[in-house]
Amino acid sequence: MQRVPMTVGGFSRMQDELRRLKTIDRPAVIRAIAEAREHGDLSENAEYHAARERQSFIEGRVLELEDKISRAEVIDVSKLSGAAVKFGATVVLADEETDEETKYQIVGEDEADIKQGLLSVTSPLGRALIGKQAKESVEVTTPRGAKSYEIVKVLF
Repeated sequence: MQRVPMTVGGFSRMQDELRRLKTIDRPAVIRAIAEAREHGDLSENAEYHAARERQSFIEGRVLELEDKISRAEVIDVSKLSGAAVKFGATVVLADEETDEETKYQIVGEDEADIKQGLLSVTSPLGRALIGKQAKESVEVTTPRGAKSYEIVKVLF
């Protein structure tokens, strides 16, 4: 069984989503299906089909979340330290062409959100950064071509 690394915050968000799906969304869709059934002919009932589709999505997501939560390897970032980039580290990078600095935290695949500065450990940039230290350069192949970054700081 492959472990799924995630931060404490990512684990908590996943548990919250599972709780919401089970206690709010699932009962609501069951009510919607019952209500749509009362309208009669199910073969031409768009509300019924939409509710069944929503139910299918919710049940699939519940199974997926339960699986990931059961395989979670929760890593408390506040207890990490060191000079090398590892899971949970916050990394300040400088684009070697533009000198533009960006800051990312290396997180699990399911909690990654590049717009919020959360970089997946399995992304090409995330994999390139692991094990490197400040002042080292990394080169990553992106959809727009090769990019080079210098690691400015590694923070925990």
